[in-house]
Amino acid sequence: MKLPAVGGLIALAVVLVDQIVKAGVLARSGRSEVNPTPLGPFLDLTLQRNRGISFSLFASDSALGQAALLSLTLAATGLLAWWLFRSRSALSAVGLGLIVGGALGNAIDRLAHGAVIDYLDLHAFGRHFFVFNIADAAINIGVALLILDLLLVPRALKSRNQGSPPHGAM
Repeated sequence: MKLPAVGGLIALAVVLVDQIVKAGVLARSGRSEVNPTPLGPFLDLTLQRNRGISFSLFASDSALGQAALLSLTLAATGLLAWWLFRSRSALSAVGLGLIVGGALGNAIDRLAHGAVIDYLDLHAFGRHFFVFNIADAAINIGVALLILDLLLVPRALKSRNQGSPPHGAM
């Protein structure tokens, strides 16, 4: 299977799982904010509507603001999809598939609910990190894989070039 197809299937899987879980969270909560329910010592199930982007930056309740955020998301997703179709390594194809799937999952939320549905609250030692969802987790893992790919590529190129003599030498 070609790398862009692998990334595309991963993106589709992320969107499907993300939307199924969000539908379950919304059904459980009755679509209103709920008190946190512990899922483990450092993770709670909760419900928040994020009308902005990461960490609720640029939050907007207006239709124009939401349309602008949706447009920005779709434009960035289009660029990432173009990058995916040009990917040359499995690691970058997987990473880009995760990012594209996560971005599309959150874009669907903006379109359907006017906000991104976040429901996982990660906390430790009295500190709460941002509330997130599966789409956000996929995006973060995808970025980590792209960074790892970037770190590994120079090593692969160096090891490939070490076996051949310098240009012009005999």
